[in-house]
Amino acid sequence: MLLAEDDRAIRHALERALTLEGYQVTAVADGVEALAQAHRTPPDVLLLDVMMPGIDGLQVCRVLRAEGDRTPILMLTALVETADRIAGLDAGADDYVVKPFDVEEVFARLRALLRRTASENGAVADVPKEVPPASADRQIEAAGLRMDVQARRAWRGERELELTRTEFELLELLVRNAGIVLDHSTIYDRIWGYDFGPGSKNLAVYVGYLRRKLDEPGAPQLIHTVRGVGYVLRED
Repeated sequence: MLLAEDDRAIRHALERALTLEGYQVTAVADGVEALAQAHRTPPDVLLLDVMMPGIDGLQVCRVLRAEGDRTPILMLTALVETADRIAGLDAGADDYVVKPFDVEEVFARLRALLRRTASENGAVADVPKEVPPASADRQIEAAGLRMDVQARRAWRGERELELTRTEFELLELLVRNAGIVLDHSTIYDRIWGYDFGPGSKNLAVYVGYLRRKLDEPGAPQLIHTVRGVGYVLRED
């Protein structure tokens, strides 16, 4: 694992905690070092602070994605506005944790990212029994959406959607269960491998961003909120 955090106290605390959790951690203090280390020894996962001097975490993420590097990236951010979180997802990050954070949440999100990566590489991942596994069919369709699961491509009609890893997996889950209301805990369990509780805004942020990419002027909305329960994909 590669950890990039410019705050010395946070960097050392995270490095100790992650090492005790069983990770082999390389810790650096800025984005320049992070890019250099990622090029020297590609890590299994990156933990990047957004605000760093010189090259920040978003720029590190953009550079790696532009190079075709698909290593899972978890962002650490003190920015809490939805637009700031969207900027991280746009840069190619897979997930984010807002400071101040509970280290157990960091562990849970890292486990989920690594589990998803292992699943993509052919290993078996744990999924709730009520939700069909993501590998069941290569081509899936519902509500005017078409997805090629192996190629990780998706279309609404003829328009191809540009999706991050998490957005793709969330959309795949909804498409496979089109017309079925999925509750929050089921979605958290399937996508992140951990239910972050009723106070978490993580799922709402991803659903909102996915809607922006799916919705078209004059076309029906596809992802519907069932207040107090969860979300459902259907074409009204």
